[in-house]
Amino acid sequence: MASAPTPDLLRPHAEDLYAEELAALKAADDRPKPPNWQLSPWAVVTYLLGGQLDNGFEVEPKYIGQRRLMEIAVATLATDRALLLLGVPGTAKSWVSEHLTAAISGHTNLLVQGTAGTAEDSLRYSWNYARLLAEGPSLGALVPSPLYKGMETGQLVRIEELTRIPSDVQDTLLTMLSEKVLPIPELSTEIQATQGFNVIATANDRDRGVNELSSALRRRFNAVVLPLPATLAEEVHIVQTRVAKQGKALQLPVEAPALEQISRLVTIFRELRAGVTDNGKTKLKSPSGTLSTGEAISVMNSGLALAAYFGDGTLRAHDLAAGLMGAVIKDPGPDRVVWLEYLETVVKERDGWKDLYRSCREVVE
Repeated sequence: MASAPTPDLLRPHAEDLYAEELAALKAADDRPKPPNWQLSPWAVVTYLLGGQLDNGFEVEPKYIGQRRLMEIAVATLATDRALLLLGVPGTAKSWVSEHLTAAISGHTNLLVQGTAGTAEDSLRYSWNYARLLAEGPSLGALVPSPLYKGMETGQLVRIEELTRIPSDVQDTLLTMLSEKVLPIPELSTEIQATQGFNVIATANDRDRGVNELSSALRRRFNAVVLPLPATLAEEVHIVQTRVAKQGKALQLPVEAPALEQISRLVTIFRELRAGVTDNGKTKLKSPSGTLSTGEAISVMNSGLALAAYFGDGTLRAHDLAAGLMGAVIKDPGPDRVVWLEYLETVVKERDGWKDLYRSCREVVE
């Protein structure tokens, strides 16, 4: 059960931070629920996208984007297929995964973080070697993985960065996802999944050195691609909302950034991503980084910190400049050329952007 978030936590779990909303939705939810779900599929989508309940209670949107994508994701989790959230870095894959799990299972603590060093026992189980030596193989000596616990209790399990996990370790999931069984050969037994068990995995296709999923494993997942925001206004709204939330959590002694500053930052990211200016008149070179919405939020937070602790509390162009350069220039050689060219051909010539041009030139030189 979710508890009230501790005031000094930097980032409370979703089920704690939004406990009031989840409780209000549960009280108002009279629609059918799949086995072991805390909320109905309708209520889960309402929690994610926001809306007003019949009693007037306002649910804050957690994801701003296409409703149909969230409906497909939620419907997938109500079947026997696992859910794979795909997209470039910064498209809210982990954010959506966490909130889906909070709304469906009521907690988000069954998590596997995928890395190149993730071993098979992270997906299956490991052993308490002191008890193993003392007692021999037994359930008491077994240390269950998050997937083991999810199968046993009928809960959702999150796997972050699935394609970072080595391919041979990924295939450990095949039996769990197809047969809904986790064999324990050392004890001549198995764990059979309880109703409600499923997996939400995230992955991106922009990083180098990822491990492709086998065709057999891909068939066990329904993939939902989370796109970058479709319009400038939508992306500005996302950045503005998330920056305001994080500013409160970080307790930055600074006023909210002007919409103009957020709009300039998002415009730069969108133009460099697309390789063309917003009006379509000037073609641009794109840098090697993704320049995602998530990075725009980080750049804005960095600028707010500079304004709060080394400025007058008002976000200005020179507070954004350093973060902007760090976001654009990932590969110092070619990316620096791209950034300088953009400054000279676009930023310098744009009305009302002279302050940003001067600040960016000072930082880059």
